[in-house]
Amino acid sequence: MIDWYTADLHIGHRLLSGLRGFPDIPAHDAELARRWDELVAPGDRIWVLGDISVGGRRQETAALEWIAQRPGEKHLITGNHDGCHPMRSRAAAWQATYLAGGFASVQQTAVHKIAGQRVTLSHFPFRGDPDGDHTPENRFEEWRVPDVGQFLLHGHTHTDIKVRGRQIHVGLDAHALRPVTKDWIAAQIERAAAL
Repeated sequence: MIDWYTADLHIGHRLLSGLRGFPDIPAHDAELARRWDELVAPGDRIWVLGDISVGGRRQETAALEWIAQRPGEKHLITGNHDGCHPMRSRAAAWQATYLAGGFASVQQTAVHKIAGQRVTLSHFPFRGDPDGDHTPENRFEEWRVPDVGQFLLHGHTHTDIKVRGRQIHVGLDAHALRPVTKDWIAAQIERAAAL
């Protein structure tokens, strides 16, 4: 069994499909499916750190159908575009939908032990990070975890930067639209801890 990590799928997202170089949404979504399916085995676990779609009932429902077709045991750390994030007024209702739609768990944050370190999983970079968004200012500061000296796995930024200090970006845009393994993350942690 392999543990995988990814973020920012944005299934059905027209703007992001174009920014990622695809002619349309079906081509984008099919290529993401191909890349997931070639790596993740049915017995593997995959942690999606938020933003399965652009949001909205139709898009989220379609993205959940896409998720349900993918191999692996799927777990969601909620992002700002996910209806089940606690910032949303109907989060509880959406959480039941996400659990029925292919996720084994849905939570705002989690902690894993990787390379002997406690590592926080969140959609967002650390609170107050000056480069923590893909907009001119940091949004959703109230939902970000503070930097208390642990490593952090995140998405949200849509950059190609993989590691900044103790922050490890697992979003698709940093990894050729593919999830990364726990072993890859462990190597980044060991490298950063040695500095």
